[in-house]
Amino acid sequence: MTGTEQEFHPVRTSERIDMLDAIRGFALFGILLMNLEAFNGPIMQAMSGIDPTLHGLDRIADAFIYIFVQGKFWTLFSLLFGIGFAIMYDSAARSGGDFRRIYKRRLWVLLAIGAAHGILVWEGDILFTYALAGFVLLWRMKSDTPPRLVRILMVYCAPLAMLAFAGAMAGSHDDGADIAKMMAEESRFQGHSPYLATLQWRAGYFLQSLGNLFILLPMAAAVFALGVRLHRLGWSRPAASADDGGGRAAIYCYLAGLALMLASISISPDVSPVRIDAVFATVNILNMLAGLLMCLGMYFGLRWLWPRAWFQTRLALLVPLGRMALSNYLGQSLICTLIFSGYGLGYFQQLPRAWHIPFAMAVIAAQAAFSAWWLSRFSMGPAEFLWRWLTYGKRPNFVS
Repeated sequence: MTGTEQEFHPVRTSERIDMLDAIRGFALFGILLMNLEAFNGPIMQAMSGIDPTLHGLDRIADAFIYIFVQGKFWTLFSLLFGIGFAIMYDSAARSGGDFRRIYKRRLWVLLAIGAAHGILVWEGDILFTYALAGFVLLWRMKSDTPPRLVRILMVYCAPLAMLAFAGAMAGSHDDGADIAKMMAEESRFQGHSPYLATLQWRAGYFLQSLGNLFILLPMAAAVFALGVRLHRLGWSRPAASADDGGGRAAIYCYLAGLALMLASISISPDVSPVRIDAVFATVNILNMLAGLLMCLGMYFGLRWLWPRAWFQTRLALLVPLGRMALSNYLGQSLICTLIFSGYGLGYFQQLPRAWHIPFAMAVIAAQAAFSAWWLSRFSMGPAEFLWRWLTYGKRPNFVS
């Protein structure tokens, strides 16, 4: 290990920004609420909009999660990933460390964790995509200059342009029979098979899902770059005053995104994930744009509210949760697969949609309490400890 690598240390606890950890904890709640439908049933079903077969409270909960949660919180988590990248970049610049070499190791480790998570635990992993998008960001990050907003939007919108082109060229193409077969197969393995059989199925699904990267990868990389831009412009710390524009930005972004989301529902509240036509393309384009705008609205709003004592006291309960974000993300998958899978308690497709919200709240409350207890005894979460150890090649101090 060279001298410059020794000088470049990870961000210390004392250097962390509590507001970002709190927002990260808030994002974990949304991610769990979004993922619960895929834990409790086939992933394809979770991509189909508002389920027309649901009624009453189940339909209300399904619509609420589709409108306000799905596609908004993985984007918020991605934004925070980009901000964290920029903070580490600045820390390396101050210490004179070899940021690129160390960060590549960090991404390789995350890539391995994501692959292991996607194959061994749950097929809906996002960490693998994050690691690849991190390599793209590292490749494009040339200086301290904020990434240009026009370029960020061009990269984010590139998959949308491909969707629009596919929709225009396809005419009308619906593989309804294929999706029914795929959902039945997933239900058989996820809900009724022993672990080894499910593991074999997950490995195949993981390889097949790599094709989705042509949409997810540029979008994630663009949101990472947007996070870097926000940090460079000074938006990664709490608002200094009530008139810094954060409140207005939050309202404008969120309402614009919500309008796009409602427009997509007016066109079609439910869309088959395997149907390719103009309706499919339009709805998905509106959803993806809405996700980015509503994500920014939440970030700006939480940042603007953070200095208010009443709000900060309550949101601060999520700081330990966000400080152990990787451990808690993986923990959510372990908890849910052990509850819903066939090799676990076998509650696959048994939890009513209306119960997803209180279930997610209970899991997040338990994780927040556990994280606070854990961090009172240890300096970081167990997954963070492993990630840091493998990145820097030396065992970090684990006991507080």
